Amino acid sequence: MEDNKKDLLKRFCKVREASVAMCAPLEAEQCRIQPSCDVSPPWWNLAHTSWFFARNLLRPFSGKVTKEDELFDYILNSYYVSLGPRLERDRRGLMTRPTMKEVYDYRESVDKRMVKLIQSLSNTKLQACAPIIDIGIQHEQQHQELFYTEIKYILYQNPPALRQPYLNKEEKKSKKTTAPASQLVEFAGGLHEFGNLENTWGWDNEYPIHKFYLNAFGLQNRLTTNKEFLEFMQDGGYANQLLWLNNGWNKVQEQQWKAPLYWENVDGEWHIWTLSGMKKLNFNEPVCHVSFYEAEAFATWKKARLSTEREWEFAARQSHLDTSEGNFLDERILHPRTSPNKEKLNQMLGDVWEWTSSYYEPYPGYTPFAGSLSEYNEKFMDNQRVIRGGSCVSERDHIHISYRNFWSPETRFQFTGIRLAEDLGGKHGQK
Repeated sequence: MEDNKKDLLKRFCKVREASVAMCAPLEAEQCRIQPSCDVSPPWWNLAHTSWFFARNLLRPFSGKVTKEDELFDYILNSYYVSLGPRLERDRRGLMTRPTMKEVYDYRESVDKRMVKLIQSLSNTKLQACAPIIDIGIQHEQQHQELFYTEIKYILYQNPPALRQPYLNKEEKKSKKTTAPASQLVEFAGGLHEFGNLENTWGWDNEYPIHKFYLNAFGLQNRLTTNKEFLEFMQDGGYANQLLWLNNGWNKVQEQQWKAPLYWENVDGEWHIWTLSGMKKLNFNEPVCHVSFYEAEAFATWKKARLSTEREWEFAARQSHLDTSEGNFLDERILHPRTSPNKEKLNQMLGDVWEWTSSYYEPYPGYTPFAGSLSEYNEKFMDNQRVIRGGSCVSERDHIHISYRNFWSPETRFQFTGIRLAEDLGGKHGQK
């Protein structure tokens, strides 16, 4: 039991320290901005992740509630209706309290109380608390990824002359300058199992393990590149309504999309805003920050399609992929890299989340987390699209093959990209 507590305490402290370290380079003003209702200011993420532990662990298991717990409860509750009233999401950037000092003081208070709680747990209480602490750790890792996608968007709002990159050091350069030729990797159809087969820690939406029939299909060996997407643009892709789903076309018109988010044409040359600053567009890197609608329109233009999430999962598993070779947050590049030239599926894990054609729905026989945590995933299984694989700002130990992420189809500020798929008809494919 003591070893279990030590491991839990070590993982808790590690994730809590990482969140503070991420925000260390920021000025206080940069922590307050909310340029979009989808983008929370850094102060709120720092405080909300602390609230999660205070509300779901300290309050029920220690029985003690501080003045700050009560004072901040309304402001820091994200979407848990069962836990009481909460601040509207688009008003987080209007708050002047808590101050950054108060946020860090609150984090320190929660951390000290959580350490004391974990150390004092009996075997019975450890069995009850450990699963919720694990959810809290994974939840904080999700918010750490959100931090990078959000601070990138926040810093981009400044006029070009005043934009300040998050990374002050020179971005690490990819050793490879040319993307490999695009090839189709074929997979046989059949009845296969899906879900958390690896028996790692998993979200409730990864269960239960179930069977599903796939027709033979193929996936491109690499992600779609900036060069390929630029060809779509030059061929009038954003002006051809026949390529778009109706809601996607409406977004193109409403928001005047002409290129992926962060692309800017400067003196006839395309540039891209990164966490290392503005740089010339590398045509061989994977296209990134595209919505599902843009990915779907590009696939239609290429006379191909996006994979389903089960095709993606089966292909990753059949290819014996793991996270060891992926470009994740651990590499500190914070930007997608050019694909390696290998005769297999490349960059399935890391670099960019890959849009699938699948709606975010429960697996057959799905059972949500218990209590208020049932609101974590179940309530969002409506009008969302599934993305798979993790990105260059995901923690390596946070991602696994059966991980199901999701966003609204118009979302662009996430590190999302494209991998094309094809039906193989009567072909059997290869394993």
